Amino acid sequence: MRLTHEILRLRTKHPFIIARGGSADFPTVWVRVTDKDGVEGWGEAAPSRYYAETPETVVAALGAYAPVLADADPFAIEETEAALLTALKGNPSTRAAISTALHDLVGKKLGVPVWKLWGLSPALAPRTSFTIGIASDDELRRRIAEAAQYPILKIKLGTDRDEQIIRVVREAAPDKVIRVDANTAWTPKRALQMIPLLAKLGVEFVEQPLPADDLRGLKFVRDRSALPIIADESCLVAADVPRLAGVVDGINLKLAKCGSLAEALRIIRVARAHQLRVMCGCMVESSIGITAASHFASLLDDADLDGAALLSNDPFTGATIDAGVIRLADGPGFGLSRRAG
Repeated sequence: MRLTHEILRLRTKHPFIIARGGSADFPTVWVRVTDKDGVEGWGEAAPSRYYAETPETVVAALGAYAPVLADADPFAIEETEAALLTALKGNPSTRAAISTALHDLVGKKLGVPVWKLWGLSPALAPRTSFTIGIASDDELRRRIAEAAQYPILKIKLGTDRDEQIIRVVREAAPDKVIRVDANTAWTPKRALQMIPLLAKLGVEFVEQPLPADDLRGLKFVRDRSALPIIADESCLVAADVPRLAGVVDGINLKLAKCGSLAEALRIIRVARAHQLRVMCGCMVESSIGITAASHFASLLDDADLDGAALLSNDPFTGATIDAGVIRLADGPGFGLSRRAG
């Protein structure tokens, strides 16, 4: 199989700011795997510096992975993904892009959507949230008005004005489900200061309040919290899940950090075995990455698959969101196509 790529320059409708900073420009890498019959599968790498990836490292890793794919059987996905890790460890979004492309290719060869290969039912997927990044009070109100169709909002916190942000959000969205994400920015003390206010304002849960490696702190907060605590940055792969049992109430997986669709499904199984709530999130990425995750969304308790909805220039069509409801595209594989123009 032949591996090719193209760097995409994605732009968000508004600057997307979290506790670690942000931007309105998000480069990702469109990855294509083509077999000897000319069938082409698509994937997307959404690199994050937090996980030691950039577009440049993605391209370099693709060069190391190309020989693995050269003689690989397109149907032997598990074997190929193991060989990728042997060839070069790390690079999770790069490997996830190849995994996505291989699944897309196989679905196309068999003439069925990927969710059917897994025996799933898309109608069982939970509604996705829509993310509101850190912004001024007036800008928060404008963005919430723009997100009127979404019944669930995820609010980014991790600033010195978090109390004001959440009050403004609740005032502007009195009837919506609200979730918050501090992106590792709080201390245990700060988390326990914020959670009573969040609970009073009807917030559903708190995502990653503390630094990723502070498991003792997460347990300390969780044992005293009136709201569920969800781990994101603390949970990369399935092997991380057992140590989070009893420490948090749930986990948030992402293809770009776990490295493959197979690993995402393993995370879900292991989390279920430990009675943990299961969520899938995303980076800022196009419809390729969002659609891939949407095909297993029926296995989730919660979805945060709005990455493409944040964009002003999504180059592709695939899964869509209607009032938070995820709707998969028709067609084999992931049903993806290039947007006209």
